[in-house]
Amino acid sequence: MTKKKLKVSAINEGTVIDQIPAKSLFKVIDILKLDQSTSQVTFGTNLESEKLGHKAIIKVADLFFEDEVVNKIALIAPHAKLNIIKDYEVVEKRTVEIPERIEGIVKCFNPKCITHTEHMPTQFTVISNEPLEIKCHYCEKHMSKDQIEML
Repeated sequence: MTKKKLKVSAINEGTVIDQIPAKSLFKVIDILKLDQSTSQVTFGTNLESEKLGHKAIIKVADLFFEDEVVNKIALIAPHAKLNIIKDYEVVEKRTVEIPERIEGIVKCFNPKCITHTEHMPTQFTVISNEPLEIKCHYCEKHMSKDQIEML
């Protein structure tokens, strides 16, 4: 008989984000602005995963995220799973989805883009999910996943 041991303690109510690539953990924390949260935040990284090899997990007590916010993490963690916890039980499971429009979280890689000279929020349209390709609303340059840099 194999014993399964919890690596991160359970929460009474809140959100658990699982299946985050280990190398993307701190980018997800930044996107969700968890460094500014007053809620209890627990995270683990480099945990064994059959799917990813090594994964990260985030548990946030007493906080629930809007789809629009969570889906932004799909840019760097496209297979992340979101679990809503109430009374220590999973009451809802969701998979993140890449949004059609991305605003204010990605930097345009074109140094001549107006977003670098004027203080304008960046805006991108998703051209393709797999492989990920986005287009800047202002300069119309296309960027692939490896060119994406978070603000």
